[in-house]
Amino acid sequence: MNWQDLKNGAVDLYDIALMNDYLEMQADNKARIARWREENER
Repeated sequence: MNWQDLKNGAVDLYDIALMNDYLEMQADNKARIARWREENER
């Protein structure tokens, strides 16, 4: 995605919000996996 996509309407704020939600969910899942590994792989 580049600035032109935002300017010409190919990408809007809803799309950006979805991307942010995905990135937050991905980070949360990675943190949960790391915690699970710490607790269960001893």
